[in-house]
Amino acid sequence: MGVITLTTDLGHRDFYQAALKGSIISQLPDVRLVDITHEIPSFDIQRAAVVLRNAFRYFPNGTVHLIGIDTVFQEDSHYAMMKYDDHFFVGADNGIFSIILGENDPQELYEIDIMQDLRYLHFPLADILSKAACHIANGEPLSAIGQPIDKPLKKVLVQPLVTSNAIKGHVSYIDAFGNVISNISKELFNEIQKGRSFKLHFKRNETINKLSWHYNEVPEGEKLCLFGISNFLEIAINKGHASRLLGLQQDEVVMVEFLDS
Repeated sequence: MGVITLTTDLGHRDFYQAALKGSIISQLPDVRLVDITHEIPSFDIQRAAVVLRNAFRYFPNGTVHLIGIDTVFQEDSHYAMMKYDDHFFVGADNGIFSIILGENDPQELYEIDIMQDLRYLHFPLADILSKAACHIANGEPLSAIGQPIDKPLKKVLVQPLVTSNAIKGHVSYIDAFGNVISNISKELFNEIQKGRSFKLHFKRNETINKLSWHYNEVPEGEKLCLFGISNFLEIAINKGHASRLLGLQQDEVVMVEFLDS
């Protein structure tokens, strides 16, 4: 039986997460459900995309990733499903698909064509979207429950500002360990660096001028920067909470200055 992962902003406090899982299991009793996270801040599709983009490739091909972010029914709501990199994604067409894709194209992209059950009018995640996810996990084609579309809704994210000697980015994600992940990719860093030394500037006039390979490369309590599992420039403290101790929060500016010898 197929695998369905769950990435939502439902949290663990209320009954919504249980209702979603009950809906899926009622349709596919033998399904393998995997929680990626239910702790995405409400309606934060950018945060959800960062988490999912870094997690989905660890799952087997054919996995269905159900995205429960900003799915509440509206008159102009559109729900979509796509195949990308041999994985399937199901969710509201609210921009998150375009963030996951980046500059890439999907293998398949469909708008879901399933009748809304009025009993679940305010919870389409447990109705339309769970039905679509189960349909795909059961090995059925996307074309049986949807109409092809050319492209998903485009969500334009703030990109780093680049000059020949600097990259100005911002904090895009803070993980549970307090590691601060920027929107400066390893590819962009290498492209602009061209072998030069650098100085990373951030809040409180703090700087770092060396890339580390791992967190334990510096003494406990010392700050460092590295390209971690996400392949984006990350500021951390060895066995410390960098966000709290360095005063770095979501969307704060970080800048890399490259130095000519």
